[in-house]
Parts: sequence; C-alpha cells; structure tokens
Amino acid sequence: MRNGKTPHNGMSTKEAMETRDIDVNEGMNKSLVDLVAPWRRKPLKKICISKTNLIDVVSGTTLPDAYIFIEDGIISSVEFGSEKSVAVDQDAFEIIDGTGKYVTPGFFDNHVHIASVAGEADLGKLMTMPKTVALLRIRYTLEAALARGFTTVRDCGGAEGFLKAELQQGTLNGPRLITCGHAISQTGGHGDLRSGALPASAFDSCSCHFGQVGVIADGVPECYKAAREEFRRGADFIKIMGGGGVASPTDKISNKQFCDDEINALVKIANTYHTYVTAHAYTPEAIQNCLKLGVKGIEHGNLLDERTAELMAEMNCYLTPTLVTYKVMGSDQFSAFLGPENSKKNAEVLYKGIEALKIAQSKKVKICYGSDLLGPLYGYQTQEFRIRGKVQSAQDVLLSATVTPAEMNGLGDKLGQIKPGFIADLLMMNSNPLENIEILDEPETNLLLVMKDGRIY
Repeated sequence: MRNGKTPHNGMSTKEAMETRDIDVNEGMNKSLVDLVAPWRRKPLKKICISKTNLIDVVSGTTLPDAYIFIEDGIISSVEFGSEKSVAVDQDAFEIIDGTGKYVTPGFFDNHVHIASVAGEADLGKLMTMPKTVALLRIRYTLEAALARGFTTVRDCGGAEGFLKAELQQGTLNGPRLITCGHAISQTGGHGDLRSGALPASAFDSCSCHFGQVGVIADGVPECYKAAREEFRRGADFIKIMGGGGVASPTDKISNKQFCDDEINALVKIANTYHTYVTAHAYTPEAIQNCLKLGVKGIEHGNLLDERTAELMAEMNCYLTPTLVTYKVMGSDQFSAFLGPENSKKNAEVLYKGIEALKIAQSKKVKICYGSDLLGPLYGYQTQEFRIRGKVQSAQDVLLSATVTPAEMNGLGDKLGQIKPGFIADLLMMNSNPLENIEILDEPETNLLLVMKDGRIY
C-alpha cells in the first residue's frame, strides 16, 4: 500500500468498505420488458364497427347495416341487420359508429420503393443519398403511406428484411411490408445506376453506403448467388430487370436484359424457395422472353400489345402498371427531377401506358395496383386511382388494390376482403368509392379511419 491506497484500484481500505453499503437492487423497480422494448404496443382491443356500409369488392356491391367484429387483430364475424337483431356486448367491445360511412379492405400497393425517401428533388442526388440518412427518414414515407390507406405494400427494390422486423415489433409504424431486398440487374441494366462516365471499379469502395435499389449479377453463378443472398436476408420474392428503364442512365427502353440462362437461373432459385420472380419490362419482346422462362409477374408493361397480353392471361401472369410515376415525372412540378435523356425515355412510355392498361383489361390479365414513386414523388401515391378510373370500372380498380395483389403474393385467404378469418385491415370513408373512385385520391378529407392488424392508426 502506498499513501493509504491499494496498488490495485487506487481506493483506500475505508473507501472499499463503504462501497459495500450500496444495495445493487435498490430502486430497481422499472419493468424490464419496458426497458428492453419501450416501443411495445398496447394490447389489442375488441372492436365492433356498427351500422356501416360494407364495400364487397368481389361482388362490387355496397352492403348496408353491417356490423364488423374484430378480435385479436382478426375479423371474427360480419353480421347484418338493425340494432335489435344484432347483439353487441358493449362491455366486451369498443363500438365505432359507422352510420353513413363506408368500410373497405385496406389497400395494397404492389410496386413501391419505400426506402427511396424524400429530401431531394433531383433523381441523381436521391440515388446517392447516404443509406444512413435514408434510414433516419424512412419513417415519414412509411407513416404517410399508411395514412393514405395502404396497409400493405410490396417493395420492388431497396427495402431490406430488417425493416419488416421493425414494423412487426412496433419500432416503426407503416404498412405491412413484402420485399425482394434488391432488384437484380445485369451490368448496365436498369438497376445499374452508376454513371457511364466512370468504370465499375470507381464504385467498389463506396456503393455499399448508398441506399441502392438494385444489385448487379452477370452470368449464371452470380445470378444464383445474388438471388440466394436476397433470400438469406429475408426476401419474399425476386425482382429482376428484364428490359431497359426510364431512370437508369446507360440503357435504352428497347433493350432486352439478361440472357435466357441467367433468367432461367433466377427463376430456378425462386422455385426452390416456393415463391416467384417478377420482372421490370416494357416491350412485348422483353415481356414474352420473361414469360417463356417462368417469370410470374410483369412490372409496368407500358408497351404491351394484344398478343403479349393474351400470353400473360394464358400463363396466369400478373401485371402491375405504374402509370402515376410517368405522369408525375412528366409534370411541370417535377420537370427537373429527371435529366434530359431520362425525360426523353419517360416521354416514350408516358402515354402508351394507358393503352396497355386497356389491352390488359380486355384480355383479362390479372392487374395489380402499383405506384413506383421515388422520394418526394411518393406524395402522389393515390393518384393512380384517379388515372385507372379513366379506363377501368371502380370495382376493377378496387380489386387491383385489394384482392388481386393479395392473391399474387400468396395472401388471398388472409387479406383483401372483409370476411371472417381475414386480417382486420380496414378503412372507413365518408364517400362510396364504388360510386366515384376519384375520392380515393382525396384521403386527407375522405379517409376517417385506418386499421391494420386490428389496431387503429
């Protein structure tokens, strides 16, 4: 001992004895569960929406005097009649009066890029936003989508599996998320957003820090590995770039992308996981090539012709048009979003998309709702309803945003309808969308209640 101090910890004998007076358990009365997971949601309530108008999207009818009972996040029963004929246990159920209102299933956007967040009005800057910054902002994108009535979204590039986990745990509020991880692209394909002025090696040390939509794979071994890596990290399906695109800097719309053996390899891997491949494709050539190789979904399809639509219907392939994205990128408000070359490509497909939708409808192709908006454009997500309503019936538009995408993603027995046993994803509105589909583009004034998993947001 030196100067009354121990050589080990610098404390005197007296000081060491005093520390023994500390009770390590004193005041330790906070809930451990709350400390570990302070975002935990409150227990679900039993809810009854009473005396409302139920929108049956399958029959395309409005069913009055509906009582919708929700327990443990599931629709337990649906009854019809007056207060006298439908008994509601007011002690057990929280009652929401739906008199004069309209209840639909929650909406399903089958093509989003949820990790492409607001903050930049220029596509180039948006694509090079640091991933850490994007993750801090993503809650605004998620919460806004839910507030518009989208209780489920399918991300087609950029959102990774950990986001699904956080949504399920409650650290984030947003729609149910179905993901592909990253879209898989060939070098120089639609998912390759690197500038053509620089070699690939220039990006090797920094690309991982960007919130990239796609990953690059060339050749069968790389395609095998890329697909398996996305599944390893939680992907639900595989998205590939089957043709040229608008936003990519070095390809043409007319390009057919990936060779047959590469697409075949990607489809084989998806099959081993008992899921599917969907492909970004515009031209009949690119779409038909993907179809013959086993691809089950086509994204966009703006240049679709009748023969290709017939093949899609024959092969039970789903089409997800995304008309709103070309409209918004072509608007005066976002005239600077794309550069000159990309704007020319946008013009190539802008007005063809509505014709393709008409063709697909006439050939009975299964059509899903998609928006495909990036960053600040995402605020116009509901405008796709307005565009679709110009050529489709209100019922067909509603089916595309409920039943059809649920079916495509293996959730047809759980989502998209208001039936006993289905997940309680419900929307309450002031107006009837079957009478005027455009009111769905007015969520700020029309949408009164958003329920997901039996919880009101």
